[in-house]
Amino acid sequence: MAFAAEDGALSKALLRSTATVGLNTILSRVLGLVRDVVIARIFGTGAGADAFFVAFRIPNFLRRLFAEGAFSQAFVPVLAEYRSQHPPEAVRELAQSTAGVLGGILFLVTAVGVIAAPVLVMIFAPGFIDEAEKYELTVSMLRITFPYLLFISLTSLAGGILNTYGVFSVPAFTPVLLNIFLIGAATLLAPHLQQPITALAWGVLLGGIAQLCFQFPFLYRQGFLCIPHFNFRHPGVRKIFKLILPAIFGVSVSQINLLVDTLIASFLVTGSVSWLYYSDRLVEFPLGVFGIALATVILPNLSRKHAEGAGDAFAATLDWALRWVVLIAVPAAIGLMFLAAPILATLFQYGAFDAHGVAMSSLSLMAYALGLPAFVLVKILAPGFYARQDTRTPVRVGIIAMLANIVLNLALVFPLAHTGLALATSLAAWLNAGLLYRGLRRLNVCRPLPGWGLLWLRVVVAGGAMAAMLWWWRGELAQWIEWGLGERVLALATLVLGGVALYGLLLLLSGFRPTSLVLKSDGE
Repeated sequence: MAFAAEDGALSKALLRSTATVGLNTILSRVLGLVRDVVIARIFGTGAGADAFFVAFRIPNFLRRLFAEGAFSQAFVPVLAEYRSQHPPEAVRELAQSTAGVLGGILFLVTAVGVIAAPVLVMIFAPGFIDEAEKYELTVSMLRITFPYLLFISLTSLAGGILNTYGVFSVPAFTPVLLNIFLIGAATLLAPHLQQPITALAWGVLLGGIAQLCFQFPFLYRQGFLCIPHFNFRHPGVRKIFKLILPAIFGVSVSQINLLVDTLIASFLVTGSVSWLYYSDRLVEFPLGVFGIALATVILPNLSRKHAEGAGDAFAATLDWALRWVVLIAVPAAIGLMFLAAPILATLFQYGAFDAHGVAMSSLSLMAYALGLPAFVLVKILAPGFYARQDTRTPVRVGIIAMLANIVLNLALVFPLAHTGLALATSLAAWLNAGLLYRGLRRLNVCRPLPGWGLLWLRVVVAGGAMAAMLWWWRGELAQWIEWGLGERVLALATLVLGGVALYGLLLLLSGFRPTSLVLKSDGE
């Protein structure tokens, strides 16, 4: 499966950068799991937890649209273009103007969000309206968490600058700070408050401020710690915001779908929002460690290749990334699907999080796991468009997928309750990924190179064997519930390591070698 590309060192650089981002993201995700374990143990899946998750999900949803989603996909390609074609002073001026415009807009959005918190809760969790105490608690926490949007979006801008200049570790480490603040809020602040759950809302706000301040020294080293200028007339800024509006839908459909899930889940039995939250968090672990890390690394590279007119290198890089998606995301999905209940029991079934919560959350986790490869594919395929500064195609695809998710939600929620919502999200993600892939093929910028059939055969055989082993040895949920922490951890570690070892061994026995996924120069 070896294939040619313009730069012989490209794959090594991409893998090294992906590993750097991935390792920092692993630290963040591990702390995120610790955070969720702490929250589950202290607050469980009751009305207070439901209220917080809605109050956190609304600004978090907007963050992923404006920060990690649309803004990053619009800002990084334009910044890379300026870096390739303009002097450093012009690049800094673009960053200053973008920071000023983005900060000004988000300040107004934040003010409106705080004032309109009661309306936002009515819109995003209408099922809470009939439960006055839960509704009021959600509103009060949303007013605390909403400013997080401003700080984390500016953090994303700083991260986009650092990524463009090859500094990947700092933006990847930054989310660790949010987890630290939330853990501290739950354990240290909550016992002293009349409403302990509100401590988590303060943790979100303070974590957002900390993440932004953490970036400042590294921006200074790159010469980008400047006073923002509100200059919307700057041609680069106008180009960025022209790309942002349609990109909001194109890159963040999965987040819109999750928000729709929350809206509908607010009408279901108490605990449904929390079950979906914990399931989504576990799917986010491999998605963040691998999918987002890989997407973060390839976007600047694809943008640079497009600006340089290197079409073959662009296509080869995209093909290389897709092969790694198949190799990693498929077994990750299998593992989550077959070990859903053991993972949830091991991580969360303590204190206020009971066995019923494990059983219910495992159902939605299995449904989300079906869509994990699609979630990762969307993260890889969307940059193929945005690097070319094409935001219209992902918008059309995103709208189709979003409408399909709504229809599937309504069709599946009645027979499957919260599990149906998770399944609808996964199916919509597969539709989204399929349409994006077809679009790139039609543009002839995604060209499958030799070796795909053999790769699929190896992954299917190795993944199937791993699934059979996990199904045979995982045992019944009742057994996991009876075990203590030590027994659960040992059993889960044995299953995970055994599954990974079997998958890797079968790949090697089938003739696969990691060196076959190397971008080689034309002369090699």
